[in-house]
Amino acid sequence: MTTGTAPAHTPDVLIRDMTVDDCEAVARVRVRGWQSAYAGLMPQSYLDTMDIAEDAQRRRGFFAEGNTVVNAVAERAGLGVIGWACYGPYRENGRRLARGELYAIYVLPEQIGTGAGRALMTRMLDRAAADGFPELALWVLKENAPARRFYERAGFVPDGAEEPFEVDGVLVPEMRYVRTLSPPAAG
Repeated sequence: MTTGTAPAHTPDVLIRDMTVDDCEAVARVRVRGWQSAYAGLMPQSYLDTMDIAEDAQRRRGFFAEGNTVVNAVAERAGLGVIGWACYGPYRENGRRLARGELYAIYVLPEQIGTGAGRALMTRMLDRAAADGFPELALWVLKENAPARRFYERAGFVPDGAEEPFEVDGVLVPEMRYVRTLSPPAAG
């Protein structure tokens, strides 16, 4: 099992904790990930106006807040940061519940299918279990079949909850997936 700060290696992918110095690279992963994954699912005008510099500035602000969100990046030699994932406490109606929530997981579009996403998911599942979360939930666009398949292969199942997500005045339905976590092995 991987631990909080020890790097994890999956073939040629290194998974490590994100630092403030990674904010620009993570913003690039997030913006390119959105623009690729959500083309045709969200208003293109919104995707076209996403700005890496603005997103990087928001990420720096999150780091300055010192919150409880766990961020990890995937790196590949010669390419630098190619993926990013984060999780924290599940939020519902302004309160935190016992379960954790996978807030985001993205890899650069050209890195999809290379194992980087699976490596990031493994790190997030291990860390969330080590942090004592009994389960991890996530929200995914209902029409995003590739993402849903990825989550299902990682052991997540839809629990029936759905809600609209508004993007530029357009409602985009999301559905919730949940996975029970195993407590870390005694060691």
